[in-house]
Amino acid sequence: MVNENSTGALFNLQTWGETDVGMKRRLNEDVFLIDADAGVFLVADGMGGHAAGEIASRLAADEIDRVVSSRIQESGETWPDHWDPNLSMYGNLLVEAVQAGHLHVTEAVDRNSDLKGMGTTVVVAGYQSYSDLLVVCHVGDSRAYLLRGERIRVLTNDHSWVHEQITAGLLTEESARSHPLKNVVTQALGGSTEPKPDIAEISIQDGDLVLLCSDGLNSMLSDPEIEGILLRGGTLEEMAQNLVIAANEQGGNDNITVVLLKAERVPPDA
Repeated sequence: MVNENSTGALFNLQTWGETDVGMKRRLNEDVFLIDADAGVFLVADGMGGHAAGEIASRLAADEIDRVVSSRIQESGETWPDHWDPNLSMYGNLLVEAVQAGHLHVTEAVDRNSDLKGMGTTVVVAGYQSYSDLLVVCHVGDSRAYLLRGERIRVLTNDHSWVHEQITAGLLTEESARSHPLKNVVTQALGGSTEPKPDIAEISIQDGDLVLLCSDGLNSMLSDPEIEGILLRGGTLEEMAQNLVIAANEQGGNDNITVVLLKAERVPPDA
């Protein structure tokens, strides 16, 4: 967990989302969601084929957004016993929402056996306008990046077989990108095992750029390549489109989805 002290600054977030089927897939099982009112921004990468992956990612995205939206409208919020006191209130809320997304997917499978085997990864960023705290919660191998100044860093650790091998020193980042088991995730929403979402809490700064993406982007482009495209600048729409184009030029083996968030400090007298 990354946990940095909040300074109380206020920010507006510019946002843009882009999704593309890629060059090899017939269906787009990725979903992105931008709900500025609730402060929910996410990318979900469905799995299962025959449109079931698309169903899983949409079910999870909608349920996560519903839970967060309903919770932040409640007054007199208390800390339930199962919440983690080491996380912020909003961090706990995102974990709860992601777990609700998991249950929503599994319940759909229970009702319809034709959906058996479907699931989805998710990476969700949450932001409340009265704070400078950005909370990132993820399950699976969809990623969050932070570009601050001219340096990019990954805010998430993939829940995947190849990442475990990299951590153990048995694979390099480069070899993992082409490994035949690169798409094997160790956690997802859906299925019989309850996921354990990871949380990163960071204090955002003026000019920060956050990228959420499905693995269809970072499996085609290295982190330095992603950094280079973002540093070329332009509007968020142009940056998102340039990322998708570059991933497709490298083969586009999977669906490609990106959501960009740019922080702009609110003037003190605003």
